[in-house]
Amino acid sequence: MSESTIAVPIKQSSKLKKWWKKNAIPYLFLLPWFGGLFLLTIGPMFYSLYLSFTQYNILSPPTWVGIDNYTTMFQDTRYMQSLKVTFTYVFVSVPFKLIFALLVAMLLNRGMRGLSIYRTIYYIPTLLGGSVAIAVLWRKMFGLDGVVNQFLLYFFGIQGTDWIANPKTSLYSIILLSVWQFGSQMIIFLAGLKQIPSEYYEAAQVDGANRFRRFLSITLPMLTPVILFNVIMGLIGAFQAFTQSFIISSGTGGPIDSTLFYTLYLYMKGFSFFEMGYASAMAWMLLLIIGILTAIIFGSSKYWVNYGDGGN
Repeated sequence: MSESTIAVPIKQSSKLKKWWKKNAIPYLFLLPWFGGLFLLTIGPMFYSLYLSFTQYNILSPPTWVGIDNYTTMFQDTRYMQSLKVTFTYVFVSVPFKLIFALLVAMLLNRGMRGLSIYRTIYYIPTLLGGSVAIAVLWRKMFGLDGVVNQFLLYFFGIQGTDWIANPKTSLYSIILLSVWQFGSQMIIFLAGLKQIPSEYYEAAQVDGANRFRRFLSITLPMLTPVILFNVIMGLIGAFQAFTQSFIISSGTGGPIDSTLFYTLYLYMKGFSFFEMGYASAMAWMLLLIIGILTAIIFGSSKYWVNYGDGGN
């Protein structure tokens, strides 16, 4: 064996020792995080993937059934109803929340006094909106004798209905609760608005562009990266909505499954009927749905997102 072939492993060994001396301490500090990542996230994910191909009721060992859980989904009328309800919730609540957040952000961007106070006030619903207490309060407000019907009767003479118990309006009352939680999107939009150079607006104003034209030609194009971020995060969050439906419908998804969110039905299958294999399959199907929609949005972004570098 030549000296050159012996020198290569020695050099590699010395490089490894140098790398270890330099990085050992940081990686030792990261060990708890890596432990949590593998034990609490990656491990359970792969185990749930295995369970999705089994019949498992917690009390007995899992039994392999192949893709039966996945094929059964599309024959399950309540599963299809949960998809319908969830897609309606997502595609109605997300756009309305973004529109409302952008309007409020534009109002706050006009340089008013006490901006930090207004930002805090508008952000509070985002902190509280996902709580059990707010869901209970919302249920009372939209009940037959709630504040909403009292307001309609006092100011407009309209006798309202029980918005929660009516299958035609129950879902939209939850959508309204979601739109009310616009604070985080508003803060992000406000940060994006402050990054737009004022020279653009001044030049457009000199050219005679009115406010609406300036909004379409400057504000919207410059905000498209922020809009993309808010759309993606809003879509993921909307698909995972659970607390509002669970509390407002008392965990049943009623009336007549009109508020049967996907996550609520998944919870019912897993923890009420103990069909953990089916629930795991539902969880992975939800991941697939979110992944496909996210990929579509990212793929389409090259046609409408402007990054300010002379192109999309």
